[in-house]
Amino acid sequence: MLTHLRPALVMTVLFTLLTGIAYPLAITGIGQTAFASAANGSLIHKGDTVVGSSLIGQNFAGARYFWPRPSVTADAPYNAGASTGSNLGPTSVALKERVAAEVAKLKGAGVAGPIPADAATASGSGLDPDISPEYARAQIVRIATARAISASEVTMLVERQTNGRLLGLIGEPRVNVLEINLALDALKAGQ
Repeated sequence: MLTHLRPALVMTVLFTLLTGIAYPLAITGIGQTAFASAANGSLIHKGDTVVGSSLIGQNFAGARYFWPRPSVTADAPYNAGASTGSNLGPTSVALKERVAAEVAKLKGAGVAGPIPADAATASGSGLDPDISPEYARAQIVRIATARAISASEVTMLVERQTNGRLLGLIGEPRVNVLEINLALDALKAGQ
């Protein structure tokens, strides 16, 4: 019996050390060395203060800021502890009503023309930090008016803050809402 038990115990200890300690330490070391920012949450700083992450959306509601996509997280918008989609399908009356309310809110805020899809629909996680360049451009007049700056200044800011596709192929062009709002505050402060 000991001849059968000893190899099993040795293999258990060996694989526990290998997969439970050595592998996680190696991956953590590689992550901290090669991808330190991403491994630590892609934090965004304003001076010495952490103001958020480029991976998690935040709720901006004032007329002076770019608005994010609608969030359907429980309890509060952009609640990272309650990340979830709404699970409402295209024939859902509740989804149609929510989208209609978002469109009405945007039209009431002065957004003219067609409303981009991401302006009225939530992302799968409810925490999307990015908006489309089209949605950012739809907000330019409102922000320029609220901040008493020219629309061309805000337009140039949108163009500078637009991130393209990864390697020119993967994903869609996007604007990170927290980053553009920080740049917007810096723009006004720099004048």
